[in-house]
Amino acid sequence: MKPTLVIVGRPNVGKSTLFNRLTHTRDAIVADAPGLTRDRHYGHGCVGDKPFLVVDTGGFEPVAKDGIFHEMARQTRQAVDEADIVLFLTDGRAGPMDQDRIITEELRKTGRKIWLIVNKTEGMRHDIATAEFHALGLGEPLAISASHGEYVADLIDVVLADFSAAEEVEPEEERHPRIAVVGRPNVGKSTLVNALLGEERVIVFDQPGTTRDSIYIEFTRGEQRYTLIDTAGMRKRGKVDETVEKFSVIKTLKAVEDANVVVLVLDARQDISEQDAHIAGFIVEAGRALVVAVNKWEGLPEHDRDMLKRALARKLDFLSFAKIHFISALQGSGIAPLMKSVDAAYAAAMSRLPTPRVTRALMAAVAQQQPPRAGMSRPKLRYAHQGGVNPPRIVIHGNALEHIPDSYKRYLERFMRDTFKLEGTPLKVEFKTGRNPYMKGAARR
Repeated sequence: MKPTLVIVGRPNVGKSTLFNRLTHTRDAIVADAPGLTRDRHYGHGCVGDKPFLVVDTGGFEPVAKDGIFHEMARQTRQAVDEADIVLFLTDGRAGPMDQDRIITEELRKTGRKIWLIVNKTEGMRHDIATAEFHALGLGEPLAISASHGEYVADLIDVVLADFSAAEEVEPEEERHPRIAVVGRPNVGKSTLVNALLGEERVIVFDQPGTTRDSIYIEFTRGEQRYTLIDTAGMRKRGKVDETVEKFSVIKTLKAVEDANVVVLVLDARQDISEQDAHIAGFIVEAGRALVVAVNKWEGLPEHDRDMLKRALARKLDFLSFAKIHFISALQGSGIAPLMKSVDAAYAAAMSRLPTPRVTRALMAAVAQQQPPRAGMSRPKLRYAHQGGVNPPRIVIHGNALEHIPDSYKRYLERFMRDTFKLEGTPLKVEFKTGRNPYMKGAARR
């Protein structure tokens, strides 16, 4: 599972700049749920072969007693409590401040692994820039420039040295769907989990998961074995109480990363919010298969149902590949069709596509619509093969592929998904320029 890096520091030390550098984007996912400030951002990071989750927190002012700064400090403490690694960012040009010392004392109490980072050191000798920061007593300070990208890759190599880049591969005979049930608070996630576990012929036992405070619940439905990833700290079925259900964005993101299929639960009696769209966007970015469950459908007036369906089509149009089910977790209605879609999404996500079929599909796509010209020439798409599963990846080889626009890439993704009937899963298309290794004698030339 990807480690979680949380960036902490007083205001204006460059936390967001470092976040954007690590995620290679400014399109951060923002937690916009009640009680979560807009200054808290979440995203995927990758430096070299080391992927991770990264969290940008608001300016940390531990002594604030009320107001927005108190709320930001509360959220920062929660993020730190759930971090694998804390990056404590300071300003090398301003030197250590009193607030840095206060933050140091706060961080020491958490027991988390803390790395002291001295930012804004471009053009400075690192030994001079970091000299005063030794007094904080957090070990050897690491000097970087987030805005210039200097030594950021070295920083990640150091802080992630104890984390393996390779993912554990589940033995073939042990493979079965891992389902994460996610969504905003009070949409009925725990009620849905209970409905899934409460079916007849269900065998249940609890197994502590690899994520702190998460529980992996194994069960069987019919002849199929599943694992539910519960992020609300549920220990036993009878102890689930939706009125006190916890919501942690970090736990949700980790559950998504570790799942094969994600069930995104929405509340039919509430508007589709920005937070719903943000969670859905993260699921798509992670490449996970997805089924949408619109809960609390029972007794909803026909007019409200029509309005909701139009809102889904408008606000979540990027989820066109996912099946949408209208259910009542409380009454247990719609659960069987929902699980049928989960099975179909899992099968699609784990599909193995033979190279000849993939190449024939590529040729059919090009025959139907050629890529646009780039100057005087047109990119040549020659052959394709599968590059991975969960999500399925199609690697296309040819010439001048760097000129293919995103719109044509999206066309190929839709064409491949329709051709291979990959329902419920994103599909990734990648381009590579080079010689065809499947051609006879290619390896000898």
